[in-house]
Amino acid sequence: MNDLRDWFYFSAGERRALTVLSLLIIGVWAALWWTEPDASPEAIPENLPGDTIRTLAQTKANDSLARPIPQPQPLKKQEKKTKSYPEARQFQPSHAERKQTKRYASHKFPRGTVVELNGADSLTLRKVPGIGEAFSRRIVKYRALLGGFYSVAQLAEVYGIDAERYAALAPWFCVDTTLIHPIDVNKADFRTLIRHPYIDKPQTVAILAIIRRKGRINGWDDLRLLEEFTPADRRRLRPYLSFGTD
Repeated sequence: MNDLRDWFYFSAGERRALTVLSLLIIGVWAALWWTEPDASPEAIPENLPGDTIRTLAQTKANDSLARPIPQPQPLKKQEKKTKSYPEARQFQPSHAERKQTKRYASHKFPRGTVVELNGADSLTLRKVPGIGEAFSRRIVKYRALLGGFYSVAQLAEVYGIDAERYAALAPWFCVDTTLIHPIDVNKADFRTLIRHPYIDKPQTVAILAIIRRKGRINGWDDLRLLEEFTPADRRRLRPYLSFGTD
C-alpha cells in the first residue's frame, strides 16, 4: 500500500505542471469542437431526423463530385483594331502622290517626238514613255559596247526589251550612223575585240592570227575566206570594223 502511495505521489511542482497541461488539453479540445465545420457544403436544416441529415449530406457530396470541372478557356488573340474609312477616301491618292505623278508625266516627251538613239544620254532616254532608269542605263551600256547603233532594230537586243516593248519603243527613235565609233582592227588587242557583242573568241583569235602572219588586215577580202565569219557575221560587223592605215 505504501508502494502504491509512493507511486502516485507528486511533488508540488509536478502537480502544478500536470494542472497546466490538463488545462491546455481541455482548451485545445474545446477550440477544435467550437471551430469544427459543418458536414455538408451548405448548412443542413435543423429539426430533421438523423437519417434525413445523412441523406442530404451524401446527396450534396455526390452532386459536387458529379458536377463537371470548368476547363480554362483558351485566350483569344487580341484583334488588331484598324480604322475604317469610307471607300472614296480609301483609294484616293494623296496630294503629294498626285503632284509627283503629274510632275513625272510632264517630263515625258509628247507623242510624235523622235529621239536620235546614238546621241541621247540616259536623262533624254528616260523621257521616252516606257523607258525608266533601268532601261536607260542598259541602252547606254549596250550602245557603248557596240560602238553605236546602226539600226533602231538593235534595241531588241538590249536585255529586258521583248518584242512587245520593242514595238512600243521603235516609233520614238531614229539612228544617225555617222556617230558610230568603229574598231580599228589593226590596232586592237584581244581584250578590245572580244568585248564587242558581235565578236566571239574564235573570231578574235582568227583576226589576230592574220595580223601576226600578214602584218595587217587590208579589208573584208582578208576575212571572207575565214570559216569563223559567216556572211551574216560580216554584214552585222561591217559598221563596226575599220582597216585604217597607220
